[in-house]
Amino acid sequence: MNHPARWWHALSDGRIQCDLCPRDCRLHEGQRGMCFVRQRSDDAMVLTTYGRSSGFCIDPIEKKPLNHFLPGSSVLSFGTAGCNLACKFCQNWDISKSREMDRLLDAASPQRIAEAARRSGAASVAFTYTDPVIFAEYAMDAADACHALGLFSVAVTAGYMHAAPRREFYAKMDAANVDLKGFTEAFYFQQTGAHLAPVLDTLQYLHHETACWLEITTLLIPGHNDSDAEIEAESRWILDHLGTDVPLHFTAFHPDYKMTDVPPTPPSTLRRARAIALRLGLHHVYTGNVHDEVGGTTHCPGCGAALVIRDWYAVRRCELDEGGECPHCGTRIAGKFGRVEQAFGPRRIPVRLAV
Repeated sequence: MNHPARWWHALSDGRIQCDLCPRDCRLHEGQRGMCFVRQRSDDAMVLTTYGRSSGFCIDPIEKKPLNHFLPGSSVLSFGTAGCNLACKFCQNWDISKSREMDRLLDAASPQRIAEAARRSGAASVAFTYTDPVIFAEYAMDAADACHALGLFSVAVTAGYMHAAPRREFYAKMDAANVDLKGFTEAFYFQQTGAHLAPVLDTLQYLHHETACWLEITTLLIPGHNDSDAEIEAESRWILDHLGTDVPLHFTAFHPDYKMTDVPPTPPSTLRRARAIALRLGLHHVYTGNVHDEVGGTTHCPGCGAALVIRDWYAVRRCELDEGGECPHCGTRIAGKFGRVEQAFGPRRIPVRLAV
């Protein structure tokens, strides 16, 4: 359904400009932005996917991936069609690049989403699969509904967003995982059709100016963004601009969309990247999309004890309670923790919501 969209203005040449993300799409009547879901209609901007989802699932929070935000808990996840990036390696391209609204098979109001999450026992709702930036109005309303029921809201995003809507959007988010696609402008422009600087601005804004918990993910693509030099540059930037405690996830690429000729990421590449980032001083560096108990485990930066032992999305043991202090040496572990009686595990449970 169409819903009034925010963050746009009229231009002197008769077009209107979307002010949501740095693409600044300028539209004539009936045209859609690059994301495909924000459209000019009757001299205004509308969101065409409000209340319509590509599907709902109950996931482990570690799948987002978030390792320092309620480990072992479950999260109701959903997204809509479209995206404001053009990643050649997109792992959800069948949804993000969809141009058919009939792919949106499930519909629900923000209130029904929150109610379904509470019924399922989920601690939070995640806006994911595609970037919630493009359906910001829907995600923000759903976050409000979640908060009213005592649930948390999570954004899984590329962070490609203008400053004004960013302030309003993240005021309603409790946690975010931002995909830092690579660490060169050339990679961003050639492989995603976007730019690096706005994403770095978002990371600094989130960490320094909001209460939203932040984690970062970089998908390592063989021969494209996995060199020692690029991994070192990214790790040093995080250390210098965000500090030691923002978790960094290096995850494995699999051939998809327009990169079917690139081989999967070897586990050794992920271990090498993790070793580089740890050597440079980051406290919490993880490997993802592989079975790697060492790379998936949260260690105390004080004494080195294994505090949350994971294998992929499965939490084997968690020694952290609400205080987040290491029981062995008392070091405070950055994040939001809470006692989970039984970890949700690696399951993925589809959920249907009626209108």
